[in-house]
Amino acid sequence: MGSDLLPFLTMVIVQLGYAGMNIISKLAMDSGMNPFVHVAYRQIFATIAIAPFAYFLERKTRPKLTPSILFQIFLCSIFGVSMNQITYFVGLKNTTPTIACALSNLTPAVTFLLAIPFGLERMGLGTKAGQAKMLGTILCVGGAMLLSFYHGSIVPIDQPNIHWKYAQDMTENKSTSNHGNFIFGPFLLIVSAVSWGIWSILQARVSMVYPAPYSSSALMCLMASFQCLIVGFCFDHNISDWSLSHSIRAVSAIYAGVVCTALAYCLMSWCIERKGPLYVSVFNPLLLVIVAALSWALLQEKIYIGTVVGSVLIVLGLYGVLWGKNNELKPVKFDEEIGVQEISEKEKQKKDMEMQLCEGHQQGSIIVHAIKQ
Repeated sequence: MGSDLLPFLTMVIVQLGYAGMNIISKLAMDSGMNPFVHVAYRQIFATIAIAPFAYFLERKTRPKLTPSILFQIFLCSIFGVSMNQITYFVGLKNTTPTIACALSNLTPAVTFLLAIPFGLERMGLGTKAGQAKMLGTILCVGGAMLLSFYHGSIVPIDQPNIHWKYAQDMTENKSTSNHGNFIFGPFLLIVSAVSWGIWSILQARVSMVYPAPYSSSALMCLMASFQCLIVGFCFDHNISDWSLSHSIRAVSAIYAGVVCTALAYCLMSWCIERKGPLYVSVFNPLLLVIVAALSWALLQEKIYIGTVVGSVLIVLGLYGVLWGKNNELKPVKFDEEIGVQEISEKEKQKKDMEMQLCEGHQQGSIIVHAIKQ
């Protein structure tokens, strides 16, 4: 009982941490913080937070870093960190935290589609697992389209009597000055999921040639820090906009980098060692529920029919893809005449990619194995 309860509570705490990041980051950007600035600071704080883990935990086991491996990590930093987080947070600025968290659940389906041309996944429509993955992918894409292009009527739920003055002021300022772009925002969030899928394929290779997750994560964050600083200065030349004197901006950047990267990565790695990667992935929809509740209660966010139906479709699709993948990874029993076949090298690559995918996700947020889009 105790061995099951602790991982459960750990994953609930992780999802609560990511939910806090989405709410606080949304408030920081509503206060005027440029999302490019936010992403750049997050990488800097994440590098500082995760570097000690890389040094002390892997200094004796860390493999040699070759130019080829360094280039692969560089590509991972572009797609899995810089591009993923820039599109996620700009998308979050132009939509709501609930929609952002819902669309982050697209990642397994998108990765499945991207992995097929590389031979890391197969359609397998003749099997139940393949049919489940394809149906789950269709549901995810359908839910994403519904979230992006259809709102419908407002769900008749009375607003709670919770008054957070700061959040109310930010919400009022936003309603009078910026109505957001509810097509551009979801589009960027979908791009974020695609970039994370590309990262999953690249990271599957990196994890095999450089099995030092903390060190590779620290390197990716470091590289992404420079990448995001360059992009940020291209979009915002005003030095005053980079100031963290505003409390909500400083808290948002430090919280996202330390709690939602270094701490979340350590906690999820601990759970994966004890329960496996799929155990971690099934908690992703919990983030959607928590963020929807917090956004409704604290940010006065209105819940639309389209948001509810689209979110349900995406969650059902997510579980369909995970169920199919779980059944694929189970040992296959062959007839005695055929014998037991050894797992091919591609199957090993697929399992490695699944490990990386399930650790990540949605990410949203997360950087490397802990970005939560």
